[in-house]
Amino acid sequence: MPSARPTSSQAFTRAQRILVGGVNSPVRAFAAVKGRPPFITRGKGAHLTDQDGRRYLDYVMSWGPLIHGHAPAGLTRALTAAAAKGTSFGAPTILETTLAEHVCALIPSVEKLRFVNSGTEATMSAIRVARAATKRDKILKFKGCYHGHTDSLLVDAGSGALTLGIPSSPGVPKGVASDTLVGNYNDLDSVKHLFRTHRQQIAAVIVEPIAGNMGVVPPASGFLEGLRELCNQNDSLLIFDEVISGFRVSKGGAQSLLAVHPDLTCLGKIIGGGLPVGAYGGAAEFMSLVAPMGEVYQAGTLSGNPLAMTAGLWSLKRLSNVLYRRLSRMSGRLTTGLTKAAKDAGVDVQVNSAGSLLTPFFTAKPVNDYHSAVGANTKKYAAFFHAMLGQGIYPPPSQFEAWFLSGAHTDQDVEHTIKASQKAMRAANRA
Repeated sequence: MPSARPTSSQAFTRAQRILVGGVNSPVRAFAAVKGRPPFITRGKGAHLTDQDGRRYLDYVMSWGPLIHGHAPAGLTRALTAAAAKGTSFGAPTILETTLAEHVCALIPSVEKLRFVNSGTEATMSAIRVARAATKRDKILKFKGCYHGHTDSLLVDAGSGALTLGIPSSPGVPKGVASDTLVGNYNDLDSVKHLFRTHRQQIAAVIVEPIAGNMGVVPPASGFLEGLRELCNQNDSLLIFDEVISGFRVSKGGAQSLLAVHPDLTCLGKIIGGGLPVGAYGGAAEFMSLVAPMGEVYQAGTLSGNPLAMTAGLWSLKRLSNVLYRRLSRMSGRLTTGLTKAAKDAGVDVQVNSAGSLLTPFFTAKPVNDYHSAVGANTKKYAAFFHAMLGQGIYPPPSQFEAWFLSGAHTDQDVEHTIKASQKAMRAANRA
């Protein structure tokens, strides 16, 4: 059968000759859904257009940064003006300070911060600070949580590693991996056991306060509070990876919404407005350990570049409670609609949501941790995905990723998605 997207298919074949797997980030290859990706030429509002001229209603939204949609006119004007002044200086600008002030004002636990170029850099650097502050080596993370591709965190990881069935990565030294302890998300007893076993050895606990890299899994009642208490009792630092949840679920991130405050916070995505960015920050006593104030070294040629700072400022200034209420309302309607469509089609689906994030898991059991997430039927999700894509809806090409809504989505878009899902759920039931 000829490809429904022949130009994109040709582009993918060409890319495979020169790019690893034809992509620059694994999930983009559509391997998890056994397909060939459309090659995108344009994004506007809530829609994408591919090389074949096909238009899609987008629920990937560049994996979260585009809370205001693709290419808002105000942002493109601001970036055009910024680029005309220069793309990078390797020297300080007032833009960096201004964006940092905005972030710190919105997240009270962040007194000082450092901009970097990715979420991976942010988590890597925060862990280095935690180790320096505590003079300990071990880090506790959670099975299925992805914190970037730094060596010590690619142990029982989520996101693309989970999607491709690679929970750990070759190339990670055994000595590095041995300092990474793995607990079970939403299982406080597993954390208590690790603290007892490795008494006075754990530098920090790093966690997604709302897990988004094994699909969306909200924290159980008392879980984050328990982590905070255990860290206090054991003189360990608590690190929140809010690369996904930061400014997604509320102005102050998940920590503000859930009223649990970490020692260090890692950010990315929305604070760059769609450009490469990351940041780590926290209490001044810990951040003062970073060079040039302290001896913890970290640097970056393009860190805090004026284009990313401009886009981040534009995005943060336009966050509002009205926007978050609207996103939550649309997410709730989509959650209800997908759940009903699945029931009507006779297929087992659990839809988890948090603010503008959601994931339909193809399973009959509630999904509250890694083990229940990986129990989802990926074959049925793949059938659902392709049926949605064929109707012009672009969900994530993986069962284990979040759907993202934006301010550019409309109630009509949501209703259209629900209607398309009715056919797609029937396709899933046949898979």
